[in-house]
Amino acid sequence: MAIAEYGNLDALGLAELVRRGAVTPAELLEEAIARNERINPRVGAVITPVYEEARRAAAAPPTGGPFAGVPFLVKDIYCDMAGVRSTACSRYLADHLAPRDATITERFRRAGLIIFGRTAAPELGLLPVTEPRLYGPTHNPWDPARTPGGSSGGSAAAVAAGIVPAAHANDGGGSIRIPAACCGLFGLKPTRGRTPVGPDHSQLWGGFTIAHAISRSVRDSAALLDVIAGPEPTSPYWAPPPARPFLEEVGATPGRLRIALTKKPQVTQAAIHADCLAAADDAGHLLAELGHDVEEADPDGDAEAFARDFFTLVCVDAAALLARLAEQLGRRPKRGELETPTALTALIGRQRTAIEAANARERLEAQARRALAIHDRFDLVLSPTLAMPPPPIGTLTPRGLEAFGQEVLMRLHLGFLLRVPALIEASVRRVFSFMPFSPLANVTGQPAMTVPLCWNAAGLPIGIQLAGRFGDEATLFRVAAQLEAARPWRDRRPPLHADAG
Repeated sequence: MAIAEYGNLDALGLAELVRRGAVTPAELLEEAIARNERINPRVGAVITPVYEEARRAAAAPPTGGPFAGVPFLVKDIYCDMAGVRSTACSRYLADHLAPRDATITERFRRAGLIIFGRTAAPELGLLPVTEPRLYGPTHNPWDPARTPGGSSGGSAAAVAAGIVPAAHANDGGGSIRIPAACCGLFGLKPTRGRTPVGPDHSQLWGGFTIAHAISRSVRDSAALLDVIAGPEPTSPYWAPPPARPFLEEVGATPGRLRIALTKKPQVTQAAIHADCLAAADDAGHLLAELGHDVEEADPDGDAEAFARDFFTLVCVDAAALLARLAEQLGRRPKRGELETPTALTALIGRQRTAIEAANARERLEAQARRALAIHDRFDLVLSPTLAMPPPPIGTLTPRGLEAFGQEVLMRLHLGFLLRVPALIEASVRRVFSFMPFSPLANVTGQPAMTVPLCWNAAGLPIGIQLAGRFGDEATLFRVAAQLEAARPWRDRRPPLHADAG
């Protein structure tokens, strides 16, 4: 039996139905499964259904958590479920079963969420689009020919398509904010150290990566952060404790804030699409109408140097990850088990010396200190989330002669050519020219969010990013709720949506 309210309610709204006895967790789950079966073949968001385990959880007595009985999806990276395939969307890990739950998985379950599937990502989470060869591309519900972004593209597409009201995501260079922006959703990257990464890790990507969720409503995001936030015994550091629950910040007045509006790329010299520039200006006007002081100002930094150093550390981390996996699995990847861009990224990483990696990190941290100085004058920094509307699938994937050249490099073991900087500039520029605003917050560790305030003439969502001071998610949630009330987005529906059948 279909639940009429399902598509109109957020996760807290569904939990309220369960609390009132209007529906059971099992009924909500079957509605979510039916929606997934109906729309996912056209979206490709959910790659590993976990229906029977979810049905057992839904049949058990409710936990009493704030999301008791609410269906939920988790990303196929850094959110292990005991005994369930955890592939990182790579053919190399296609048969890997997770030995135990991740800490964040345990916290989702403790909050009462019923996990019934895992969502798509790019291989090893390395790209800002979701087109893994193992499962095929995920499609944007606003236009199936376009990307939902990445790396949490499957989670964003599932929420936008109405399968669930919120889903797990994580962010190492924009991987919550990028897909949320592409899919017309709310996505907040928390402060470094706010959420757990254990029990098998102490930090991810040297502290750049942090987990949270993508949602339709601001209050769901706040309440989800409340249930997953907090240190674990192995945490090497912890974000400043909030003054009160984040959910209580939703609807609280933010006061009169000083907001810097920047349209200058922070990572590589990218051309910003007119739609994104217009959306940033529009958001600035809206915030001014809401009583804030908005002024154009740019964070200090060298965008080209930032891109090179960030890329260096991504490559080194990819190489180290694959080395660890080879040790755990007892074998190296066979030919064809890694996508060529992944293999090349790791190859570049293996060619970097320890001194080069350490110096890249040091330079990035120096850039972070320079960029954060803008918060001496401003409470928030406003920018476009991305440099362009969601591009067609395949746009950021090497094609033609470039793709052929990469295959030749790998097959003929010509990796020494990658020591020539010009040969990797095209790949670096292609990726960062799509996302020149998001990685800075991963390096600084500050919280940042994307808010779906604008849609362009083609009907595509254009995200707006706001970054706050370290540890100050509270102000972001207050402003997000203010924007949500001023320009509601929750009732917008893309062409591919479970409500439409």
